[in-house]
Amino acid sequence: MKLLVVNPNTTASMTAKIAAAARSVASPGTQIEAVNPSMGPVSIEGFYDEALCLPGLLAEVAAGERRGAAAIVVACFDDPGIDAARSIASVPVIGICEAAIRMASLLGHRFTIVTTQPVSLPAMDGLIHRYGMADRGRARAAGVPVLALEDPLSGAVTKVRNQIRAAIAEDRAECILLGCAGMADLARDLTEEMGLPVIDGVAAAVKLAEAVVGLGLRTSKVGGYARPASKPYTGMLAALAP
Repeated sequence: MKLLVVNPNTTASMTAKIAAAARSVASPGTQIEAVNPSMGPVSIEGFYDEALCLPGLLAEVAAGERRGAAAIVVACFDDPGIDAARSIASVPVIGICEAAIRMASLLGHRFTIVTTQPVSLPAMDGLIHRYGMADRGRARAAGVPVLALEDPLSGAVTKVRNQIRAAIAEDRAECILLGCAGMADLARDLTEEMGLPVIDGVAAAVKLAEAVVGLGLRTSKVGGYARPASKPYTGMLAALAP
């Protein structure tokens, strides 16, 4: 099976890290293709970046399905454009936040998402509510820019560690969710170090995608995820017309 993993930002080094995390858990018969758009923000921090990443993200989703992807993973913890992507794709589309939350619900009662910047906390809180886990989860910010995770000398990983320890002590967290795809390479070491499940959403989404495809299931086109009606789009978005 061919699985497309889309990093919605334009930073190729982060895409490579995401690809490595996806391949490290993929089954032998799963081929991982990891891409990022050529247009959009270099990182996604807050609602404005999230909105402006969508044209590039949706173009990659459509192109990936045309190339034969059996499922698509959106590798940003804000789960940007998930509903729109499911509307234009017939294959399953899985966001890494939802995948991580579903997995955490199987492994512990309470969880904490440790994300990057405080500006992302409202988005995290909204997703926790959307996925029905408001009574079991909360979010914290490590106070690091997303791109600092690409620099081993930035001290970003130490700040993430500190927030995980605070979540265990203060939130009574039983699972930790790494709230940025740029943290994908940290999960295994942190699980061993912290003594509890530390979940990378990229890995969780890959395994969930494999399961859904293995069951022969596809995105429903009855109701909310019906294909958008054909109509002209104008200006810079003309190429994205359904």
